[in-house]
Amino acid sequence: MGSTNGSDSIKFLIYGRTGWIGGLLGQLCETQGIPYVYGSGRLENRDSLESDLNEVNPTHVFNAAGVTGRPNVDWCETHTVETIRANVVGTLTLADVCREKGVLVVNFATGCIFEYDSTHLEGSGVGFLESDTPNFVGSFYSKTKAMVEELLKNYDNVCTLRVRMPISSDLTNPRNFITKIARYEKVVNIPNSMTILDELLPISIEMAKRNLTGIYNFTNPGVVSHNEILEMYREYIDPDFTWKNFTLEEQAKVIVAQRSNNELDTTKMKTEFPELLPIKESLIKYVFGPNKKSF
Repeated sequence: MGSTNGSDSIKFLIYGRTGWIGGLLGQLCETQGIPYVYGSGRLENRDSLESDLNEVNPTHVFNAAGVTGRPNVDWCETHTVETIRANVVGTLTLADVCREKGVLVVNFATGCIFEYDSTHLEGSGVGFLESDTPNFVGSFYSKTKAMVEELLKNYDNVCTLRVRMPISSDLTNPRNFITKIARYEKVVNIPNSMTILDELLPISIEMAKRNLTGIYNFTNPGVVSHNEILEMYREYIDPDFTWKNFTLEEQAKVIVAQRSNNELDTTKMKTEFPELLPIKESLIKYVFGPNKKSF
């Protein structure tokens, strides 16, 4: 794949128009003056993907499509075939078609394929590496994501970005992790790696420009707990906000699929992008600072 320098020589084909990340990517391209087109084909339909690529002739493809389940990943437990079709068959078909065309795919994946274990203890600061084998099998969604990540390792035209608990400055968006937990009756309190989209999505565009491939833990450095986020929410957004905690055991009684909790190592991302902010600094700069209410 040839080098691309500057927005005048690149053109993006984006899948996931109706999704949160897909929509934000389009907005970023508009802002940066990058030519882009949303794909109209269905990922599992090879002919429709080939038609899109022939028509658009992109330099890079962004895949922000797939299913996470609505209202949450519990949906995937009872819609297994639909989940496989979107998250495994569709993603692999896209990677395969793009490889034949010599086009790089930036694939938005998930880091919710790991859970704290004896060598990655909660609070230890030891995060999972890009090379580590997924160890979380508590949800069908995560199982499909781990499967496809392993298979995509065979494709030299794919950049896999492991997103975790995505957050943006738009606190009205129901997919926003902060908005989700602020609306829950009770929350667990566990430190996790998370992804501040306001900071990292522009970086994903830069990664495409640099033609980076392989797996990246696409999160801000460090971890933040649910309570720490809600304390910031109370400080910056709503001084009257209150919440209750419950244990993982109590949580398990009200959800179908288990939830992943982990820390991902960000050395690889920090080496490529030294300016990447630690999670708590990023939260204040990009999310809570701009949204701060005056009381």
